[in-house]
Amino acid sequence: MKPILSMELVLGVCGLASAGDKVEPVGTWKCKYPIGDQKLTLELTIKKDGGKLAGTMSWPDQKDEKLKDVKLKDDTLTFSVVRKFMDNKIPLEFRLTIDGDKLKGKAAVEFGGRKQEYDIEGKREKKDK
Repeated sequence: MKPILSMELVLGVCGLASAGDKVEPVGTWKCKYPIGDQKLTLELTIKKDGGKLAGTMSWPDQKDEKLKDVKLKDDTLTFSVVRKFMDNKIPLEFRLTIDGDKLKGKAAVEFGGRKQEYDIEGKREKKDK
C-alpha cells in the first residue's frame, strides 16, 4: 500500500509541476511553408510589449510588417498580418501551435473570393551565449 501512495504522491507533484509550465512564444522563429512546388520562408519575431504580445513578420521581399491581435491561449498563438505583393494587400490569419522551440500550424488567406490554407512550420533561433 505504501508504494502505491508514494507513486501517487510523486505523480501528483509531477503533474502539478508540469501544469505550471507555460509555453513561451517570445523569440525569433525561422519558418517554412509550401505554395505549390515552392518552399518559401518567413521570419516571425514575437516580443512582449508591456504585458502584451507583439511582433513582426518578414519575408525576403517585405520586412518588419507589424502583427495584429497577437494572442496566446494554452499552446496556440494566433495573429494576423498583411502581406504586400505587387500592388495587392493580402490579409493573412495565423494559428500556430508551439511545442518548445518548434511551431506548426496554418496560415489562411482569402484572395480573389477564395479562402486557402497553407501549412507552416518553424524553429526558434537559438540565442548566442
